[in-house]
Amino acid sequence: MIFVILLSCTFLQLISMNRTLILVSLFFISSFTIWAQGPKEITLKDIWTDYTFYAKSVPGFNFLQDGKHYTRLEENAIKKYDLVTGDFVEDIYTQEGMNAYSFSPDEKNILIKTESEQIYRRSSKARFAVLNLESRKKTPVFDSGLISNAQFSPDGSKVAFVHENNLYYTEISTAKTKQITKDGSFNEIINGMADWVYEEEFGFTRAFEWNEDGSKIAFLKFNESEVKEFTMTGYQNGLYPDYYTFKYPKVGEKNSQVSVHVYTIQDGKTFDVNLNQSIEYIPRIKWTPEPRDLIVYTMNRLQNELELLKVDTKAQSTSLLLKEESEWYIDIHDNMTFIKDGKQFLWTSEKDGYNHIYLYNSDGSLQTQLTKGKYDVTNFYGYDKQRDRVYFQAARKTPMDREIYSIKTDGKKLKVIADKQGTNSAQFSSTYDYYVLNYSDINTPSTYSVHSNNGKALRSIVDNVRVKKLMKDYGVTSVDFMEVPTTDGVKLNAYMMKPKNFDSSKKYPVFMYVYGGPGSQTVTNSWKGQNYWWFQKLVAEGYIVVSVDNRGTGARGEQFKKMTYKELGKYEIEDQINAAKYLSQLDYVDEGRIGIFGWSYGGYMSSLAITKGADVFKAAIAVAPVTNWKWYDTIYTERYMQTSQQNPTGYEDNSPVNFADLLKGSYLLVHGNSDDNVHFQHSAEMAAALIAANKQFDTYFYPNRNHGIYGNNARIHLYTKMHTFVLENL
Repeated sequence: MIFVILLSCTFLQLISMNRTLILVSLFFISSFTIWAQGPKEITLKDIWTDYTFYAKSVPGFNFLQDGKHYTRLEENAIKKYDLVTGDFVEDIYTQEGMNAYSFSPDEKNILIKTESEQIYRRSSKARFAVLNLESRKKTPVFDSGLISNAQFSPDGSKVAFVHENNLYYTEISTAKTKQITKDGSFNEIINGMADWVYEEEFGFTRAFEWNEDGSKIAFLKFNESEVKEFTMTGYQNGLYPDYYTFKYPKVGEKNSQVSVHVYTIQDGKTFDVNLNQSIEYIPRIKWTPEPRDLIVYTMNRLQNELELLKVDTKAQSTSLLLKEESEWYIDIHDNMTFIKDGKQFLWTSEKDGYNHIYLYNSDGSLQTQLTKGKYDVTNFYGYDKQRDRVYFQAARKTPMDREIYSIKTDGKKLKVIADKQGTNSAQFSSTYDYYVLNYSDINTPSTYSVHSNNGKALRSIVDNVRVKKLMKDYGVTSVDFMEVPTTDGVKLNAYMMKPKNFDSSKKYPVFMYVYGGPGSQTVTNSWKGQNYWWFQKLVAEGYIVVSVDNRGTGARGEQFKKMTYKELGKYEIEDQINAAKYLSQLDYVDEGRIGIFGWSYGGYMSSLAITKGADVFKAAIAVAPVTNWKWYDTIYTERYMQTSQQNPTGYEDNSPVNFADLLKGSYLLVHGNSDDNVHFQHSAEMAAALIAANKQFDTYFYPNRNHGIYGNNARIHLYTKMHTFVLENL
């Protein structure tokens, strides 16, 4: 047809038509080329070196007392912003090398932190100085070295801190420092700061508290002289290795002896609090609004008995305020909040089978249960005195979603604040007039927006449109939820990622991701961060990625979470093995190519999978795994397992090191040798057991790296190995 038309055209028309044909041809060739190229390819360099896909987040807001402004540390400057408009107001202070800051309660002084050095996961030491905002005078808190946990007194006139295991305070106006304790000594006595196991498992480092009027300081003293030591070896290009020795109580061994003391500023005297009993743990101390009354949390070694003791520091007497007991264990939290001028307090507990909010009177009698139902309160945001409302987050609709609510202190007028399907979390301003909403779902990166108390959206802070565009450019596949049945009739929550051009008539290998520890969840309707992109890369290369929340995980009530008591690993690995078997029966799954990956507790699970589940799993990756519960710390392990003397079969039957001889598939074992949490010992002993059983395996170790394995290319190095391992073995 085109040839006939061309014969009837003039020469000029022919040239014009040829030009058009050329353009049209180029358009179709170009379009075909774009179509043929398809989505961009995700690379490990994109994920772990360039952080191409990193979703922008908003750090915690430092709200000012007016409830309308907040401050943020940016480029060595403390910047002030209007919360409602987002407008920059002023630079409050600028200093090169500033690591962090905090305002005094009256907002007249700022505590400036510089030269920070990390100690463990949560602890650090640094230099601190106090800046007076009116005079602009800056006063060093301490001149004789780095200090930890510096904190203003309630009136802002003093700063208490810890230096070399002793507690001090400095009077700002005179710059005079007072040493409160003098017996502090490394690896022996710690005053006002948590030991390693308290920091890691009870989640705090500052072990001192000012009372309401700043007249007293209560503090914990840790006598760790009888706690056994653990030594890590460092390699820093020196002629000989470096050795770091610290106190680490393993299962069944002695913990620090912990005591409570109260120092009075006026007379400089300290008295020892008599708790009238022999206790194992003191996981919290907290002053009431009455300056003389201190609350001391105490627990037995098995952590199934919790007592709140009220200490009258003037009369130096102690009485029982509240007691809770469990047939399993009790989790510690920071939700105790005094209201109505200290006449009542809010408390969260799992005592009715789900985590809920309760209101108690100051004498310990129960006033009312605020929240009720077969769902867990997952976060406690605080109390709004003006509106008499308690704000909280809950998994009220499904265990995968999170909504935000408020309720009156009489347990009535429950109000929905944010309940869009997915994960809603919030940070409220100091007056509760506004809140910043963080929302995401499993297929949508986080967005941050400012709302008024009535729920009205005022402005967007972060929308992550760039990441959403990258998802289109790279052709990511959607993540879908599913349920996996167990042999006991329980349905487990799971998610699945299938290849973009999924064909149900084909057979695909499956790569499972697991954590599985007590109260945890991987299967939530929320954005998954960097691993999401690695999984998308695997999906693009023909793998199905699946994650399953086994029994023992969170947001499904106390019984579901605590059923693994004394048998950590037993039901969890049964569920993961059964999930793999269930997946293998799907028409589109290659039952001979199922693998699993996990880190920390997840590494423990993947190690059990490739041994106890050797007939199901072809390959497993274990990063920083626990391989024998006897080698882990007292507080975590005994909370769930009791001691190895009390529960020998629970330990022996659920530790991967005892099942090395069952290994059939491919196993990659990874650990950092400076891991202060899960010691390198776990992987070394696992390797020894595998060698004794004459089992071949792959191993990667990372010198001078802790539990997170990062820094100086460690993360991309690790993921390059793991990715290659999957391609070659699955």
